[in-house]
Amino acid sequence: MRTLASFSFLKQWFHVRCVLPGQVPRHHVDATTSSRQKGTHVSDSFKTQIMSGPSFQDFVKRVPVSPREEPAEEHYLSEDLEMGNSRKVYFETYGCQMNVNDTEIAWSILQKKGYQRATCLNEADVVLLVTCSIREKAEQTIWNRLQHLTALKKKRLTTKWPMKIGILGCMAERLKTELLEKEKLVDVLAGPDAYRDLPRLLAVSAGGQQASNVLLSLEETYADVMPVHHALKGHTAFVSIMRGCDNMCSYCIVPFTRGRERSRPISSILEEIRMLSDQGVKEVTLLGQNVNSYRDTSEEQFCGSEQTKLSRGFNTIYRTKQGGLRFSDLLDRVSRVDLDMRIRFTSPHPKDFPDEVLHLIAERRNICQHIHLPAQSGSSKVLQAMRRGYTRETYLDLVRNIRRIIPDVSLSSDFISGFCGETEDDHQQTLSLIREVGYNVGFLFAYSMRKKTHAFHRLQDDVPPQVKQRRVEECINVFREEASRINAALIGSTQLVLIEGESKRSAEDLCGRTDGNIKVIFSKEDVQHAAFSSAPISAGQYVLVKILSANSQTLRGRALSPNTLRGQRYTETLHIDQQVDVASENTTRMDM
Repeated sequence: MRTLASFSFLKQWFHVRCVLPGQVPRHHVDATTSSRQKGTHVSDSFKTQIMSGPSFQDFVKRVPVSPREEPAEEHYLSEDLEMGNSRKVYFETYGCQMNVNDTEIAWSILQKKGYQRATCLNEADVVLLVTCSIREKAEQTIWNRLQHLTALKKKRLTTKWPMKIGILGCMAERLKTELLEKEKLVDVLAGPDAYRDLPRLLAVSAGGQQASNVLLSLEETYADVMPVHHALKGHTAFVSIMRGCDNMCSYCIVPFTRGRERSRPISSILEEIRMLSDQGVKEVTLLGQNVNSYRDTSEEQFCGSEQTKLSRGFNTIYRTKQGGLRFSDLLDRVSRVDLDMRIRFTSPHPKDFPDEVLHLIAERRNICQHIHLPAQSGSSKVLQAMRRGYTRETYLDLVRNIRRIIPDVSLSSDFISGFCGETEDDHQQTLSLIREVGYNVGFLFAYSMRKKTHAFHRLQDDVPPQVKQRRVEECINVFREEASRINAALIGSTQLVLIEGESKRSAEDLCGRTDGNIKVIFSKEDVQHAAFSSAPISAGQYVLVKILSANSQTLRGRALSPNTLRGQRYTETLHIDQQVDVASENTTRMDM
């Protein structure tokens, strides 16, 4: 090849022309004997040799040129081949709310290419599993499901469109080799940043080949893709505002499966919020792996904004972004779109709670006074090993500041039991933190080591599985004790509840959630009295409910009257029409 030949001649030129001082080619030995004896002439002799020798261009001209091989023509799929031709796609979504949003994005892309949405597995031509890799158990669920789908696929080989199986999301990113080469259970793989490529991947698979794209992006936010919210349950929706994460907590696989942190332009987010408002959506949850580190730098005029300030006492291992519109700016603008639409957000990091965000939550009637505040552990030693960027006391200081600004706030949290090196004393510190803070809701898990993470490379998973499980159960019990105490304090108050629909436990009851994200159950009979005669009550409407009883997970009450978010917050006892039947106050039936 020309490159290798050029390299060979370059070596020759170097040895002939670029000789070191005091070194001369053999054919100059006799001519320079006397000059060696006179050091003052060595330099002049060397310069003469350099100037009289062949140049680099002389060698380049002599490089033999091999016949040039034309690159093979690359065959591209035509747009027609990427069309779905009414093939039906069936989605199964596992894991977090981000995967719910990913499903809506993927479906939006495929719908525009002529695919149809299958309502059941049996009618599907394409089955796409939107997957989670956060824990080993989540991945095992997918492996088991793939075995079932593969068996079903073999029965469908005689149809016009043989069934294709695809894995989307985090598991596709993490286990590409195992899924495609070792097990050969799937036809298509698409990572979280490759959903735009789905039509092409499916077209390739239709030709009998496996197809994959798991490239991560530093820019992809799907800002121009309007998600298709397939099922607006109880008139609620999720809106992704950013993707990826830069925190690099030692236990977490997310930065490796979803890539670096990048924010969706604020104009795109507001457009989607307005669309949802027009569709009658009454509650929107803003989504991101680190939602409150949002920063829009998409337009030049945004880049001169104030620099990032972490919560007091917090730190981070990466350089914080500067300039742009921050989460407080986004929250402010989103809350102004529809004053009768509740706004929630998840999942935040404790380091990104400046006072302006907290004051905004306290002041805006439609921003829910519920904050998810992941702690992960109550031990400063474990928190350091997790690389969370704060201590136990720093976290408690933040809780105190939140409650100072938002007195009626409802808190929830995440905890991991049995992390590397966690002792019984560390575990007891976690239990004491749960008691001291007092959460309404908790999400607790046993630690599951993930490859590629800092913990996988540097720490030892040394807590036995049975010990992890015991500690999780003890944390759950303490959570329930505290939640029961907190919820019991709400008995006698009147709460504004957004109705989500019929209770899963009884067709005679309706259920909804408070501003603090606590589930409330009340009887359908309550909405049949005079106060509700002007309009029928259904999902997506607000009602005032007087709380009569409580347990750790649910409030039970009596619906008093329809209402809206416009006006004061309804966390205190309100004066209600005395004609309401007070006899039902003795009701203690719970939806457990």
